[in-house]
Amino acid sequence: MDLKKLEGIFEGMLFASGDKVSIEKLSSITGIDKKTVKLVINNMIVKYNNDPSRGITIREINNGYQLCSKPEYYDYIKQLFEPKQRSGLSQAALETLAIIAYNRPITKAKIEQIRGVNSDSAITKLLEKNLIREAGRLDAPGKPVLYETTDEFFRSFGFKSDADLPIFELNDIHETVEINQNSEQEKADTELEKQEKA
Repeated sequence: MDLKKLEGIFEGMLFASGDKVSIEKLSSITGIDKKTVKLVINNMIVKYNNDPSRGITIREINNGYQLCSKPEYYDYIKQLFEPKQRSGLSQAALETLAIIAYNRPITKAKIEQIRGVNSDSAITKLLEKNLIREAGRLDAPGKPVLYETTDEFFRSFGFKSDADLPIFELNDIHETVEINQNSEQEKADTELEKQEKA
């Protein structure tokens, strides 16, 4: 198949999807082997990124590709849409997300063991934002739910796959959680002292 035509097919498929399309899907629909699919799309990415007249690019996300607008045009593109109030993630949610990202799949009990506090609210918030999902159940008494990160997590944080996650040991996460917990406790103690003096 002609290269230009193949690029057009891939571009059209990614545009129509509006979401990530797996390499397997692109390969099966076009009848092109996966290695060639990757070569063609990676070539398209280079073309898009080197052409300032193009407002789009293709992002690789977890063994798939998504057609996206270029980040440098965000300030213009965002004005097309009504402003939405999007609450950020709390420290607790970020800690929980980091634990899941580096230890997936993982149960809520294990998350709470690492954090040392109840994580129901953080997990609920992460599920609502589609940053994590249920990934089956652990073969253990009670069959606890396992959690893992989603493609939305990779998209939101700019990672292609787990391999892009910064090197971070479980002990480092545990220490960070303890530091944050101590910091929160210090704030609470300071506030209590102020109230007692008032």
